Amino acid sequence: MLGKNENLKYLTSRLAEHKIFVSGDLDEKLLSGINVDALVSRILELYGEAPGGIKIIKNEDISSAVSELSSEKAPETVEIVRSAEFKPHAAEISSEYSVDTKEIQQTNGTVNDFINHFKNRFSRIREIIAAHVSANGNPLASLSLLNSFANGREVYIVGMVSRKIVTKNGNILAEIEDQESNAKIMFMKGTSNTSKALFEKAGNIVNDEVLAVKGKISGPFVIANEIVWPDVPILSQKKVDEDFAIAFLSDIHVGSKLFMEKNFSAMINWLNGNPAGRNLDLAGKIKYLVLAGDVADGIGVYPDQDRDLAIPDMYAQYRLLFNFLEQVPDYIEIFVLPGNHDSVQRAEPQPSLPKEIIGDFKKDNIHFLSNPAYITLHGLKILAYHGTSLDSIISNVPNNSYSRPEKAMVELLKRRHLSPIHGGNVTVPSPADGMVIDAVPDILHMGHIHKNGLTAYHGVQVINSGTWQDRTDFQVRQGHIPTPCIMPVFEAQKYKISSVDFSG
Repeated sequence: MLGKNENLKYLTSRLAEHKIFVSGDLDEKLLSGINVDALVSRILELYGEAPGGIKIIKNEDISSAVSELSSEKAPETVEIVRSAEFKPHAAEISSEYSVDTKEIQQTNGTVNDFINHFKNRFSRIREIIAAHVSANGNPLASLSLLNSFANGREVYIVGMVSRKIVTKNGNILAEIEDQESNAKIMFMKGTSNTSKALFEKAGNIVNDEVLAVKGKISGPFVIANEIVWPDVPILSQKKVDEDFAIAFLSDIHVGSKLFMEKNFSAMINWLNGNPAGRNLDLAGKIKYLVLAGDVADGIGVYPDQDRDLAIPDMYAQYRLLFNFLEQVPDYIEIFVLPGNHDSVQRAEPQPSLPKEIIGDFKKDNIHFLSNPAYITLHGLKILAYHGTSLDSIISNVPNNSYSRPEKAMVELLKRRHLSPIHGGNVTVPSPADGMVIDAVPDILHMGHIHKNGLTAYHGVQVINSGTWQDRTDFQVRQGHIPTPCIMPVFEAQKYKISSVDFSG
């Protein structure tokens, strides 16, 4: 905590950054118990910056800003009491879970670190592709052998995409490489239905992904006639003995002025058997909650974020979050992942929330995991990931948009990688690529986009759980319409997803 003199010095220096100066001596008493960063943001809102010169404000102006700030109340938890008539079935079911969190390997970020990282990605995904291709009796050829093959020879090759361009003739040229050599793959813009379908698929190729191509040698090129992504096999529906449900949340953004705390409280109230008008049978089945990141709004995530914060103190944001989670019934196991707004490293995989944030908070039913993480519940395997890389997929793969996040999630499943485009999302160049999808999940859960999305792909249940934050100014400018306060719930025995709407 800054002392009074330090508060004054800090306030004047922060205002000076915006060419704002105070006439006369400041009254130290004004700043008692006030967060100076929040005060600076409020002054800027009220009186604006001085882009062309210097702005002078008075003691009275600061007093007015302080009064406004003091009159605002940060969100508070409302004490919730479980209904005496509520007899949840999930309370009778024994918890059965295991978690596989990512070990965060620290590196120096050298060129060799990145080389080894990409070699690891390539070899693991190549094995996945080889299993598909060899099952059909097609051995994979090393790229180094292509120069020794005669024109017209058909080959099956696999590589990591280093570049994709459209040629002056309108064809698509993709350059791929393995650990020994490289190759140029040409996708011709033909007129037949088969050619058109292949050309459309080639338009979906992104840099740094690993894929296989079947084609014929033609001089320095391989003329493609088939693309094989690593993809996921078609899963059969798992039989689950216990009748329980899993609820999915993400992007709560506790601490934001736009955090919809009344709606969030209504959801927790429902988990406790209130109000009687809702589907309490479903509430009573919920045995697990999975929170896929951005649980707090954080601080310093983007410029001038403090203007948007109801709680400008990072630790206070998490204290409020934990207060909410404490009111979830004890028989419900809660799994919490971080996201890009949370107080962990930005690069992925991200470690679980650190001890400095969690402090002395401890409950046996609340578990802090890495991002991403595998969670197995009664034999059902969930892959939970915040979803930051969805931005780069939506930007680079045609026919994807922020209105359909589940489509971009399917693109990641096809590539067996959670963040295939290097540079589109900050990743740790660890010796083992922690974003490869080695094990095929029964459920893939993400957030980040603030838009609910549900689909099934090859038997994998794909869930984007939306948000608990109201529409932001940035989303208004982008024309993005979020779907706040809609919670997906997966019923394990029925293999059915319902959406419980708390937006009203």
